[in-house]
Amino acid sequence: MSYDQTESVIKKIIREIGQECAAQGQTVSETLVAFVVKAVVLDPRNDFHVDQILTKKDVQNLIQLCVTRLLDTTSPSLSTIKMQVYFDMNYANRAELLSEQRRVLEGRLAPMVRDITDSRPRVQEEMENVYRKIISYVLLSSGLGSPTDIEVVREVTAALQSVFPQTEMITFISLSKKNKEQQLKNLAMLVTGIRLYNKECGKGGSSIDELPAILNEAIPSATQTIDEDLNTCHMLAHQYTALLESMQEDPHRYTQLSSFKLKEALFSVRQYEAFLCILLSDAITSAQEVEKMSVQFAATMEQLKNTVQNKVSISTKEVFPLFVALSNLWSGFQDEMVLLSFLTNMTNSLQQFSKIQSQLFPEEVLTSLLEGVTVKSDEERIRETMGTRVNVSNFKNQEWLFPETADNFDQLLIQYHGFCAHAIGVKGLTLPGNPAIGILKHRERYYVFSSKEAAYIFAQDPDKFIQLNIEKAKEHAELIQLLELRHQFEYLVPYAQDRNASKYVMKPTAKCDSGTQTDTHILPPTIVTSYEWNEWELRRKAIKLANLRRKLTHAMQTDLSHMRRDNSTQVYLPKDVSTQTKRDNSSNVPRPQIFLAGLRGGSSPTTHMVKVDLTRAVDET
Repeated sequence: MSYDQTESVIKKIIREIGQECAAQGQTVSETLVAFVVKAVVLDPRNDFHVDQILTKKDVQNLIQLCVTRLLDTTSPSLSTIKMQVYFDMNYANRAELLSEQRRVLEGRLAPMVRDITDSRPRVQEEMENVYRKIISYVLLSSGLGSPTDIEVVREVTAALQSVFPQTEMITFISLSKKNKEQQLKNLAMLVTGIRLYNKECGKGGSSIDELPAILNEAIPSATQTIDEDLNTCHMLAHQYTALLESMQEDPHRYTQLSSFKLKEALFSVRQYEAFLCILLSDAITSAQEVEKMSVQFAATMEQLKNTVQNKVSISTKEVFPLFVALSNLWSGFQDEMVLLSFLTNMTNSLQQFSKIQSQLFPEEVLTSLLEGVTVKSDEERIRETMGTRVNVSNFKNQEWLFPETADNFDQLLIQYHGFCAHAIGVKGLTLPGNPAIGILKHRERYYVFSSKEAAYIFAQDPDKFIQLNIEKAKEHAELIQLLELRHQFEYLVPYAQDRNASKYVMKPTAKCDSGTQTDTHILPPTIVTSYEWNEWELRRKAIKLANLRRKLTHAMQTDLSHMRRDNSTQVYLPKDVSTQTKRDNSSNVPRPQIFLAGLRGGSSPTTHMVKVDLTRAVDET
């Protein structure tokens, strides 16, 4: 089956699953359905083979299994997959988010910029109309105040007239389109800096919010919220891990807890914990950026005040760079507001996927299950193994790394998200690995372990345990992203393209129709008729332009030279010619003609033979 046929079949299956879920009152996205299809096909318990063509019966069975799984509202595994799909489709790092924000803002302002740069006003009224559009652009691009507020418009107009009076419109119109766009951006930054300075001096800016103060209050609040959710995750993960360990040690406990979906709940909590750590890291980065920009903003404002000092006239070379610097710093504060809003929305949205924990394990139920069970935190587990490390001499063919033997020990890319490589496939637990025990380097990948014993067992046959971890991920598809095992499953359903190579959830590539138009002749023709490209022609003109009219040429003859003239001839030198002919000649000799007579005998008993030679002589031929 070709790639196009395979993709068509997969899309059809996904569409039928979505319609079946919608018919039963559950709306699901195509991306979620695609992931569930992948999870069902991977699970060896469902007896599907990736390398074989599915029959009609297999397709119906696959659809039924996927629908059943998507409608199971009590499944922690489904909740984890939904959380992973949501995070993959909505999360963006700082650079991506800010780039998208700027692209959206430029897209909104593009019609206004085009209207300004393409206009060719000729009368005063048209000039004033374009100037008003420039005021609107400066106000909207800065994001400081509403364009419907008369006081804000007056403030922007006054600031713009101080750096760009209407008398400069004639010069502005004569610029090229690209230069016009650049000047609009410069004017927007200058006006923003002037308004910020006026606000600091108490001469306006009532509509400008105190972004540094807002950020200094909001970021700690957002960080605290993420910290509280993260602490809850840590506590649940430690409790679930303790219960699962007690099940493996006590058969009675296994019978008691086997009906609970503890492993799926543990994987869900660990994934939620990983996502919260990403958001917390972004929040901490934002706090650091705000602190740094606040110091720079205060220093720039103080420098500007010292430069101005109630002077009547100031050089633009001194103050304009400071106004632009203030504008850029304020844009940074606005970017941090966007990032903070994004992080808050992501945190609130992720909380809905953790509600299933309280539904499956209410506090009183979890408390009763934990009676007599010792709960250890990840930090306690690591502290217990800090004094032990692998003896390298016991492994001749294995490479082990330690802090003193590797320069970039802290920057190594640890497999399985830093969890113990042995406990995942053998116990089905996500125990934190301790790099101090030793990091095993196997086939250019790095593995950590929760204990020295686990490290020794894993090192005896790493490929075996790696395969066990892959099989465990097939049974619990949510482990593919949690343990960062996407490279192990790249051969699966190519339903859509990846948004990011570091992520594994696939979605369709966004496409759109777009068109561009370029002006044929942006500038008026400027043909210089006196231009000459030929260097020799320029030299000829230079000689011609020289003042030669005052020069005279004198000639004279003598008695001996008159009536004489110089004659010259030119001949072609003789050339050597040779020919060669070919002569054909032949000779012939006479053909011998000899006859014998009397060989048949006659009337006499004795035979008489007569020899007659009729050959012609040579000289007769």
